[in-house]
Amino acid sequence: MASTGKSNPVDHSPYNPKSKDRIKTASNLILIDNYDSFTWNVYQYLVLEGASVTVYRNDEVTLDYLINVNPTQLVLSPGPGHPDTDTGISCDVIRHFAGKIPIFGVCMGEQCIFSVFGGKVAVTGEILHGKTSLLRHDSKGIFQGLAQNIPVTRYHSLAGTHLSLPESLEITSWIANESNGGKGIIMGVRHKEFVIEGVQFHPESILTQEGSIMLANFLQMKGGTWKENQCMQHHSDKVNHLNGINGIEQKPFQNGTSSEAIIPGQKESILETIFRHRRCAVEAQMLIPSQRLADLQISYELNLAPPQIPFHERLKQSPYALSLMAEIKRASPSKGIISWETCAPLQARKYALAGASVISVLTEPEWFKGSIEDLRAVRQSLEGMPNRPAVLRKEFIFNQYQILEARLAGADTVLLIVKMLEDSQLAELYHYSRSLGMEPLVEVNTIEEMDTAVKLGALVIGVNNRNLSSFDVDLETTSRLTHMVSDKTILCALSGISKPEDVQAYKHNGVGAVLVGEALMRASDTAAFVDRLLGGSRDPNGSTEPTDLLVKICGTRTPEAAKTAIEAGADLIGIILVEGRKRCVSQAIGQAISRVVRETAKPKTAVNMRPTKQTSFRALEYFEHSNSLLQRDDRALLVGVFLNQPLEYILSQQKLLNLDIVQLHGSEPPEWASLIPVPVIRRFGPTDPGLGRRGYHAFPLLDAAAGGTGRLLDLTSVQNALRLDDGLRVFLAGGLNSENLYAILEDLSSCRSQIAAVDYPLLAYTIAATGDFGNQRPHNMIKQWIEKNGGTYASKISSDVTHLVCSKEHFKRNISMVFTSHTIVQAALKIRTLKIVTYDWLEDSLLARSPKRVAGYLLKQQVKVEKKLKAKERGKVQETVKAGSKQPYFNNLVQPISQHLKSDCFSQRLRGHQQGHLHR
Repeated sequence: MASTGKSNPVDHSPYNPKSKDRIKTASNLILIDNYDSFTWNVYQYLVLEGASVTVYRNDEVTLDYLINVNPTQLVLSPGPGHPDTDTGISCDVIRHFAGKIPIFGVCMGEQCIFSVFGGKVAVTGEILHGKTSLLRHDSKGIFQGLAQNIPVTRYHSLAGTHLSLPESLEITSWIANESNGGKGIIMGVRHKEFVIEGVQFHPESILTQEGSIMLANFLQMKGGTWKENQCMQHHSDKVNHLNGINGIEQKPFQNGTSSEAIIPGQKESILETIFRHRRCAVEAQMLIPSQRLADLQISYELNLAPPQIPFHERLKQSPYALSLMAEIKRASPSKGIISWETCAPLQARKYALAGASVISVLTEPEWFKGSIEDLRAVRQSLEGMPNRPAVLRKEFIFNQYQILEARLAGADTVLLIVKMLEDSQLAELYHYSRSLGMEPLVEVNTIEEMDTAVKLGALVIGVNNRNLSSFDVDLETTSRLTHMVSDKTILCALSGISKPEDVQAYKHNGVGAVLVGEALMRASDTAAFVDRLLGGSRDPNGSTEPTDLLVKICGTRTPEAAKTAIEAGADLIGIILVEGRKRCVSQAIGQAISRVVRETAKPKTAVNMRPTKQTSFRALEYFEHSNSLLQRDDRALLVGVFLNQPLEYILSQQKLLNLDIVQLHGSEPPEWASLIPVPVIRRFGPTDPGLGRRGYHAFPLLDAAAGGTGRLLDLTSVQNALRLDDGLRVFLAGGLNSENLYAILEDLSSCRSQIAAVDYPLLAYTIAATGDFGNQRPHNMIKQWIEKNGGTYASKISSDVTHLVCSKEHFKRNISMVFTSHTIVQAALKIRTLKIVTYDWLEDSLLARSPKRVAGYLLKQQVKVEKKLKAKERGKVQETVKAGSKQPYFNNLVQPISQHLKSDCFSQRLRGHQQGHLHR
């Protein structure tokens, strides 16, 4: 049975489109009826849009007959059942006409397309009958010119599955997942080569918004392939231009994408549509309490807007011949989805470190998938970054409200499009923006618009190479307008720039900057792409090679120890200013140490290790910049360590002791770092929140506890924290000593470049002594030596003692005594963590200028070995210590153990670790 529409149907839906004139290229459209009442709704919409339609039921016509009919388009209707069993001739018709004429499927018709090309249609897990859902789409093909999240009507329990999506098809529309916003149930597909589209929902339903426009878009498609469609459309455009057919401008579709945004049957362009939508959205937003204009104005008057930089001045600063305006753009009306998963603040940091002078953030939500929250997050991501890029709000701005909103979110400039604004409105918005400290970017495309911008006095003018009415790109547009601007004006080339050849001409004709969006968003290596695009003139300061480790000596207690540590190459000298702590220094000692720190020059070997960086216009990571604040070439820096003390006390001590750096080791508020007049190091555990927060503490110091416990960090947690933020740099502390430092650095070799410094104890041991060491080795000299080096001398055994220095004879005599005699040795044996060592350990450590490993000096082990040898050799005493005698060394008490930092020992091993142990 065939039915042909000869009458003039009237649409009674809420959208009530007017009947269009007949479309000559849709003069013989065939609609296959899959036995569904909605077939006639589809028929009605097609006829109202200008098509001549004939309807055939799927089992009452043959393929041969349809071939002889020679249709201009083919549409497959909805229907009940499964596409593989209940659609009659539908699948055969698709197979034959694919690549020959445009084909469109609705609901069951779309499932037929999915199945014919190899996909699987299965149950979705939900049964929908007359329910509406919000649709997301790629803005191409039948969806050209439509907003996102439009309501569509669904009648189905089956759909094509993601896992079986044929290689030849692409998803064009979907219902977003509630959990993550990703692509949920497939609502539309398109063939990549043939002019074939299908939708799972019902565009012909009265509850579907813009369904008639979708069908009108389909009727403009021609030919069997997208390539053929493009050629035929261009030919049709020329004819329409010459003859003015019907007064309707018909524009080409390229693989489902219109190269111009004028929708058949609509008077407004896509730009006008976006403007209309934005006006409605902004007007609604301005009614929300807390987001009203008065609310924003009060916030601005409270100085809540983030600090800003002069846009036009920052645009002049670039490490390249041309400045880069790098754009964050997830989608566009002409390209559809570009990078759906992009995280705006992460992308912004990549752009900044790649050398961008400006970061453009699209905040239009429907066509470009942006938001004002993107801009706010981008600005926060750049906080504290030296030479940070300026932040541009790229939006369709028509109201002062949008400019004030941008300033409060952290924008340094806004975009004003001359084409969309009356001269008086343009001037009003331009001067209002400047009153907020923001020089706007004024966008033009034609000679007339450029003349308007020049008369306005704009300091920065951007020439859009993309025609906003047609979306055609012409890179010569900028070059043709350069003669109209003065030398005081910065001219920017906007849009269409994707390769080095596109930039070359601009370098020689007065263009100061280029804006790049899509190409940057698609680049796998942002920095490398920018380098190639702008000519490979990156400055050497962009190197990411690991820097030398800074060494901080913590717990310094005497001026002599501070002097020796500095002469050995220490970068920072730490003093404890927490009353009640064992290593806390008095005010007098603190002042004496402060004088020594300022008067003692660093050794030349330490100075020469760090080349001076030159000034660069490239942004620098916050913590990289902090690294330069925490070191000087001429002398060490003095660090005062505090723990949960009042801010007033910290400030007074900083001033009194002339502290170069303050270290907060407790739970002090992060904001205190902004109130203290010197850089702040703040203690964190590896999993603590705020560890990598920029703009407050100069460096986080990773420690396992509140300090002084000697507990080692969990290295897995450290690695995890550093992997999460590759711009993070830390001080490493917590139980470090000469016996474990190299092993710890080896374990952290994968993130070595993120370790800026080690917090190393001068001598973190608590040492007791017992026994007779001879006249030249009295106990008071041992005590003096230990305390000069920051250690603690214990007069009795407790759990705090780390080492007991004992003569062998004294040890053997006391362990042979009755256990209840309570000697020092017997008490020490009860503490499992305490090491009982020979005097040789202490003297060898001094000679080696580094604490020796205790394994070879443990008296318990030596006695055990002696017993075995005696039994084996029939009482013959065998010496187990090194042969020869050592000259007493305590006559040189000013040569403390801290000298293991010197160049021939600890400092070379530590500072050169990256070339040796860590990278072998």
